[in-house]
Amino acid sequence: MALFGFEKDTLLDLTVNVIPLGIILFFIAAFAVVPAFGTDPVFSGLQFALMISMFLLLAVLTYYAGRAIENAEHAQESLEEASAVNEPEDEVAEFEDEDAPGELEDE
Repeated sequence: MALFGFEKDTLLDLTVNVIPLGIILFFIAAFAVVPAFGTDPVFSGLQFALMISMFLLLAVLTYYAGRAIENAEHAQESLEEASAVNEPEDEVAEFEDEDAPGELEDE
C-alpha cells in the first residue's frame, strides 16, 4: 500500500510529524469553535495565521522528508544490487583472521 507514494516503512518514519500535525489541526478547529481569547479580529487573525502557517510548513517539511527517505532507500538498494557478488551455494565465504588476538599458533 502506497499512500502519497510512500512505502509502509517510510510512513512509519513520518508518523513523528503526523502527530503534531493532528495536534495543530485540533487546536485550529477548537479555537474556531470556541474563541478562548475573545473575538478581536486582529488577534484572532494573527493567531490563526500562525497556526495555519505552522501546519502548512510542517506538512511540506514532512512531504520532503518522506521523499528524501524514499530516495535514500532506493539509492541504498541500487548500491547493494550493484555490489552483490554471486557466490556458489555450496561454499561458505568466511574470512578468518590469521593474527586474531588471543589465539597462539603452535609451530
